[in-house]
Amino acid sequence: MPGDSVLYSERPEWSDIQPIAQYETVTPVAPIFYSDEYKDATGYFRAVVKANERSERVLQLTEHIIRLNPGHYSVWQYRWSTLLALGSSLEDELLLMDELATTYLKTYQVWHHRRLIITELGGKSNPARELRFIRQGLNVDSKNYHTWAYRQWLLAHFNEDALWEGELPFVEEMLDEDVRNNSAWHHRFFTVWQSGVRAGEEDREYTLNRELSYTKEKIALAPNNGSAWNYLRGVLDFTKTSYSTLRTFIEPYTAPRDESEPEVLDLDNPLPSKDAQLPCVAAIEFLAEIYESEVDNAKRAAELYRSLAEVHDKIREKYWNYRVGEALSSAGQVVAS
Repeated sequence: MPGDSVLYSERPEWSDIQPIAQYETVTPVAPIFYSDEYKDATGYFRAVVKANERSERVLQLTEHIIRLNPGHYSVWQYRWSTLLALGSSLEDELLLMDELATTYLKTYQVWHHRRLIITELGGKSNPARELRFIRQGLNVDSKNYHTWAYRQWLLAHFNEDALWEGELPFVEEMLDEDVRNNSAWHHRFFTVWQSGVRAGEEDREYTLNRELSYTKEKIALAPNNGSAWNYLRGVLDFTKTSYSTLRTFIEPYTAPRDESEPEVLDLDNPLPSKDAQLPCVAAIEFLAEIYESEVDNAKRAAELYRSLAEVHDKIREKYWNYRVGEALSSAGQVVAS
């Protein structure tokens, strides 16, 4: 449609409308050089809005403008109100959104419009179909924020056990494809701890142990993956579990591998993979925070932060030196007390 359309000013069926040009000062500081096609279409759009026209030709006009500029939220809003005023088929609109969401995957307005359709359809909507569509979108861009946000909205909106049951296998599939997919890690946390369904049905301790075991395995596979370490922190913070309970797991990641030491199989505390780059910055920080929380170990925490500043993570030297100061301050307070 865009690029080869006859201008609305040349269409007989639009001859009753006087287009309204976009208002600009006489000499705008930063003029936007719109195409003639876009200026023509938006001129007619402003005119139909002023006339409060709701018609099939308005739907055609708004679709045209959306294809030219999918981020034009005023056009989306007017299209929605026109669909409702005409009693248009929302099922047909959803099919159009399948196309537009695929083409304009990173445009927020496409996904917001889809939410409105699904909400308005109510019991007529098919959330399972929506989950399949989302999966197709993630095949194109596995980290697209809008796609993941829509998936979470959909699950929370319907809140059906049958939908939730497939989420953990789904997110594990996504992490098997890319263990560094931060969006997938975030979705796992949402599914396990924030759904309001799963956590209530399973024993809390079992869930905690399962998540710790899963995360440790993924960290062992790729130790310098910040997403997995952030998830580990999230699990511990959410369940109010002490970081120190993971000291045995963390310590091997904080120093270069000692090839002379025989590996001891410990399923609860998997060792870093053979090709892992050690020491791991995230592990050193984690261990430092464990020391910092202990009464007599704040100075040891400061030593680890200093090693990050001077050796392992120089790019964030100022930040780590700040953490050194915090740790030493904490140690001073302990001595003073």
